[in-house]
Amino acid sequence: MSFAIFESLFGSKSRARLIRFFILNPEVEYSSADVAEKTLLPRPEVSRELMRLKKMGFVKESSRKRVKRYQMHPTFPFFPELKSLVSKSNVNVPSQMFQKLRMVGEVKLILVSGLFLNHPKSKADMILVINNAHRSKLQGVIAKLEAEIGRDVRFVLMDAEDLHYRLNMLDRFLIEFLEGPYQEVTNRIPELKRFISGLKK
Repeated sequence: MSFAIFESLFGSKSRARLIRFFILNPEVEYSSADVAEKTLLPRPEVSRELMRLKKMGFVKESSRKRVKRYQMHPTFPFFPELKSLVSKSNVNVPSQMFQKLRMVGEVKLILVSGLFLNHPKSKADMILVINNAHRSKLQGVIAKLEAEIGRDVRFVLMDAEDLHYRLNMLDRFLIEFLEGPYQEVTNRIPELKRFISGLKK
């Protein structure tokens, strides 16, 4: 299922983003300001959608220190089905979302796993190899990606020199990542393919 189809099912991009957000963070309470910050949606729009979601029993409302807080309702009857839809849509994240990473430096490698492949055992969702990475721009791009996905993205950033060092040292984290399911978004490091072929022998 693509992101576009998921959004069409729920009538608006904002509602779809909120549903995705609460499905992926079911045990946490958020104020409307928290939700707006995490999803990068206008606060008035978030407030309106939260009222709709509350009326249908999707979220429950509580109050702490005079601040209303919202959480995924644990007894919402369609939670398992919606969680399955969210997982499937995250597996089909449009590649153009990752292309925004090109603006943060010289991108050599983007590998995805974890939430992007519905593989919860992975210790990272992305491995990024970027030379001369602009840290503040990277934070901005990751924040936008997290807003679209609905959850914090666990990523590892390194440059090409660091990657080569880790490969030569047979870095355990890197090997475990490469031995599990992952997908290449960008790969401009030819020797990595030879290294991976060696792991499979």
